[in-house]
Amino acid sequence: MSIQLQDDLAHIDRILEEVKNSSLDFLSQLNELPTYAADQQTDPDTLAANGLGTQGSLALFQRKYRKLMVASPGPRYWGFVTGGATPASIAGDWLTTVFDQNTQGTKGAGDISAIVEKETIRLLSQLLNLPEEFNGGFVTGATMSNFTGLAVGRQWAGKKLGIDISRTGMSSEIIVMAATPHSSVIKSLSMLGFGSGNLFKINVLPGREAMDIADLEAKLMASNDKPVIVNCSAGTVNTVDFDDIAAIVALKKKYDFWLHIDAAFGGFAACSPAHSHLLAGWEQADSITIDCHKWMNVPYDSAVIFVRKQHDRLQVETFQNTNAPYLGDPSENFSYLNFLPENSRRFRALPAWFGLVAYGKSGYQWIIENSIARANELGHYITGSGTFELAAPVRLNVVIFRLRDADRTTAFLDRLNKSGNVFMTPTTLDGKSCVRAAFVNYRTNANDIVIAAREMEAAYDFVLNR
Repeated sequence: MSIQLQDDLAHIDRILEEVKNSSLDFLSQLNELPTYAADQQTDPDTLAANGLGTQGSLALFQRKYRKLMVASPGPRYWGFVTGGATPASIAGDWLTTVFDQNTQGTKGAGDISAIVEKETIRLLSQLLNLPEEFNGGFVTGATMSNFTGLAVGRQWAGKKLGIDISRTGMSSEIIVMAATPHSSVIKSLSMLGFGSGNLFKINVLPGREAMDIADLEAKLMASNDKPVIVNCSAGTVNTVDFDDIAAIVALKKKYDFWLHIDAAFGGFAACSPAHSHLLAGWEQADSITIDCHKWMNVPYDSAVIFVRKQHDRLQVETFQNTNAPYLGDPSENFSYLNFLPENSRRFRALPAWFGLVAYGKSGYQWIIENSIARANELGHYITGSGTFELAAPVRLNVVIFRLRDADRTTAFLDRLNKSGNVFMTPTTLDGKSCVRAAFVNYRTNANDIVIAAREMEAAYDFVLNR
């Protein structure tokens, strides 16, 4: 054993204490830490023959790279729908690394941590008011969750054509329909062999991102009995618009299609009695995407795919390891290896389990409703401003706006983000440049809206007078 590794093992307590102190230093200052790294310069290193040991490496990281770590888990980082990390989920994530389980099966002589994952899925289903008709599992993010749901839908569609796509390959006879799909859905179509350019676009309602149900039915009628997968949005990325799930479910009874609901963060509206109606009927879906590192406030990377239990065989056909006899018969021994894309699986369920058990239904209801309240506060400020205007109504937890002097929107956002006090992202709506602020972090409070308004006015004054 190398001297450095031997020394690290002998002083693991000291190492973890230093890591704990470094973590506490970051977390205790999070409200004031910058959301923008002003100094982004680093010099390349050469790998040494003899290492520095963990404590030496930590010291080097602090000197060289700590400056690059922005306050993305903080209260005013409103880009990309980035959640924070609750104390419970941090505890679970730390232990996930310590335990280092490759979460696969629920019984046997080896790793059986999937027992905890199954229980976490059961608790998450209860939080989201989903029935026990669904199985679920953790994947890396919404992209892989959408990929998985669409992959099982592809296998279902193949069976409608009399083919086993998992064995014989893709068919061009399958139709995928959506109105305003997330970019990860388009990426999934590319990875699954549909082709990212082969989406059948459904018209949207006037002034909305939500699906025009009449146009959906017209396109279903015109599909010439080809198998159809309908991708439904439960919270579009720009305006958090919801497709009319209940109406789509009603069409599902007339036309036999696979319904995949991308509810990456909008699914957590189920936690709020005032907003759960947005998801009416979603329990009739075939597959559902939920992103935990967004509104559930667990660390990256963490998402869940729910698939109806009646499709278990299709799911196994899609993901089973057919040429690995040491993994056993997937029909006899449950393993996530045969239900989800990854063979190597981090114990992602543990941070979510800690959060669910620590905060319960009332805790997550508060997180969801706090975010919605903060979004509405920013929306009210913008509405009353002579400088800014809403580009769409504040429907849930995302605010999309632009400058009334539209040509200055890009310069304004660049200046705002470089202030380091608040972070938002650029986007477009109806072909016009806009600014987007997404609220999912449990730390965000009313004072953060006051700070953001002050910074917005300062950024506008700068671009106006430069």
